[in-house]
Order: sequence, then C-alpha cells, then structure tokens
Amino acid sequence: MTPRPRPKLAMRPMLPADVPLLAEIFRAAIEELTAEDYSEAQQEAWAEAADDLEAFGARLAGALTLVATFAGAAVGFASLADNTRIDMLYVHPAAAGQGAGGMLCDALEKLAAGRGSKEITVEASDSASGFFERRGFTAQSRNTVLRAGEWLANTTMVKPLGDRPS
Repeated sequence: MTPRPRPKLAMRPMLPADVPLLAEIFRAAIEELTAEDYSEAQQEAWAEAADDLEAFGARLAGALTLVATFAGAAVGFASLADNTRIDMLYVHPAAAGQGAGGMLCDALEKLAAGRGSKEITVEASDSASGFFERRGFTAQSRNTVLRAGEWLANTTMVKPLGDRPS
C-alpha cells in the first residue's frame, strides 16, 4: 500500500469570493477561542463586525490579506494594514494550534520588512497576546475599544523587524 501524501498548510491571497467563509472563520474563532477572556456579550459585539459582509470584505480588501488553507480549504486569514500593522489574524478553532496562525504571521512580518517597515504592531486580544509574545512581540499599552455598546480590552504589541538572517 503506497502512503498517500499528507495535505499541508498552504497560503494564498484573499479572493473576493472568500469573504463569506472568512466571516465565518472570524465568528467561530471569537466564539470558541476567546470565552476565557471575554463575556458572551463582548464576544457578540466583537463578532458583529462580520454581520455586514460588504463592509467586512472592504476592510479585508483594503489591506493585504492572506488566506491559510489546508487541503485546499480556508482555515484562517490575516491582513496587513499600512505595511506596519496586523489588522486581523484569525484561525478556525478546528485548525487552531496547527501552525496556520504562525505561518500567516511569519508571512506578514516578511512582507512588512520587505516593504521597508522597521517594526510591526498588533492590537492583540487578551486571548491572542500570548501567541504574539511567543513570537517576539512586546506589550506597549493596554487599550479599551467600544464595539456595539461593549468595552473590550486589548494590548498594543510591537515587534522590531531588523536585519534577520534568511
């Protein structure tokens, strides 16, 4: 019996047709991965950002957005705004912890550095701050943002993008 090749994570640019699925990944990640840090009301207010698919798609299209795929299916996405800021990075709960988030973050860091940025920032949710800390980001400030009548806390984190060996 010949072993079949195992599917691998891959990455590609976002396509307009991806928006409804990316909105579902966004909602599922918030609902299932942030419950320890945010109340149900806060999660609902946060996830409402994907209710208007046209506005959600415009936000993704206004940044450089990459999609992580596994066996051809989208499992996560990340967007780089202004070549300096990770605007969004979400992975479907079923694919969490399997490398998609790290692969997307690596790609955005390389793109930002390649476009001349000296550092990259992110407004990390309390649920994601450990992920970014492990990747060399350091906390700069605590923030609260108002979303649909709910206050949500996050942390501005930054990572220098110096000359790294290839």
